[in-house]
Amino acid sequence: MKNIKFNIIIWVSLASVSVLVACNDILDEAPDNRIESIDTAEKIEELLTGAYPDAAYVSFLEPMSDNAGDKGPSADTGIDYATTLNQRMYFWEDMNDVDEDSPTNYWNRAYKAIAQANQALASIEALGGGAELDYLKGEALICRAYAHFMLVSIFSKAYNPDTADLDLGVPYVTEPETVLLGEYERGTVKAVYDNIQKDIEVGLPLVKDNYNVKAYHFTIKAANAFASRFYLHKGEWQKVVDHSTIALGANPISVLRDWESQYRPKTYDEQVQRYRSSTAEPANLLVVSAESLYNRYHYSARYQLNSEVASQLFFSRNLTGGRWSFDVYGSSDLYYNLPKFEEYFKVSNQAAGTGTAYVTYVLLSTDEVLLNRAEAYAMLGQLDNALVDISNSYLLKTAANDPLFDPPGVPKNITSSDITDGYGNFPQGIYEPFYTITDTSLPYIAAILDLKQTIFYNDGLRWFDIKRHNIEVRHTDILGNSFLLTKDDSRRQVQIPEAAQSFGIQQNPR
Repeated sequence: MKNIKFNIIIWVSLASVSVLVACNDILDEAPDNRIESIDTAEKIEELLTGAYPDAAYVSFLEPMSDNAGDKGPSADTGIDYATTLNQRMYFWEDMNDVDEDSPTNYWNRAYKAIAQANQALASIEALGGGAELDYLKGEALICRAYAHFMLVSIFSKAYNPDTADLDLGVPYVTEPETVLLGEYERGTVKAVYDNIQKDIEVGLPLVKDNYNVKAYHFTIKAANAFASRFYLHKGEWQKVVDHSTIALGANPISVLRDWESQYRPKTYDEQVQRYRSSTAEPANLLVVSAESLYNRYHYSARYQLNSEVASQLFFSRNLTGGRWSFDVYGSSDLYYNLPKFEEYFKVSNQAAGTGTAYVTYVLLSTDEVLLNRAEAYAMLGQLDNALVDISNSYLLKTAANDPLFDPPGVPKNITSSDITDGYGNFPQGIYEPFYTITDTSLPYIAAILDLKQTIFYNDGLRWFDIKRHNIEVRHTDILGNSFLLTKDDSRRQVQIPEAAQSFGIQQNPR
């Protein structure tokens, strides 16, 4: 068959929009003929580059969490829609804007990614499958599972086996789009989780590592990292340990992000380059380049890292007795930020100065995997193992030159006494997941969640722990007014986009 360039048209019915996805080296065909057109492994590989949600969720999940405080009216993003998004999400209001960085954009991009994955699977089947295409099938299934998992984690209630068969899920799409604006039902959280688990169980054994730039694909380690996160949400602790151990390898400390030696001595720009790198930073297991303006305003948004939150997370001593290696940049809380983001501006019209802004986001990392495993160990009662993982994480993120250390320059290992002294009086009831946390495990869980909140500040992960552990969130404004997101507040579920609602997708209760 002749080899020419083409555009696949994928109808993303759930967003009530059509998305034009450009793919090179595939035949130019109408949508009904696209399965026959994608007729080689190379074409399917190219199709799968679009099977990852290329949108930001950090931008709207961070201000919803307890990582954000009110900087006051002097703070300004300089971007009207970003100012509105930041404010509304801080006060847990519904947001139906379709611009970059919005919940609607994430919904649309996630379902576009799912459509790409489903098209790849259909093309593999049309080619007869076989061992030579299994690695592509594995990647497609894990991509489909991941996008659905992120959607259900954002737009639905947290998984609870006692209520999951009643709680509203998200549509789980398993077929390529063949019609515009097809009909879908949300189903239940249980149904979504069952389908995700099925895709993981079938897809993960097929995944391979044959990629030029591994961090942009679900490699064996990245796929196991995702499985680690999924089973953490399900409370299946041994599976968390098993998948985490594969993702971390035999020497976990060698693949963790070393803030003390690899970041702290560097300039701001050098730290950013390493944090987002797909090659230089071994901790990065999966990254994505997303259309986003977040780099332009994450430091100046009003509801972001203010003095109160910065003091809680970064300016106090940690369990080693030392200071964090995280350097908070900015002369005041109007500009406080950590070096994690950089914009790439792709010019479309040089004369007019127009184009599209992209930001690289870290989706999965070994740092997260290690603390997933630590939490699972704690829940299994294997406190010694949990302690090892916690201590390894602390050691790489504590300033070694702290003069309080004895001997100087040597951060001490975390001990069980450090955990019990620091968190032994942690009150029951702060965390209320669907499972019981024993009195002996609770200090370890509290230490892990605090550590995660600091390490993953402005990565969006704190919101998932808030939902998973049913943590109340209290926000205050500059005038001292207090706003509480209770454990059973329906606003924990981001509202389904209006466009999807208008075509029959049931909205979240309010």
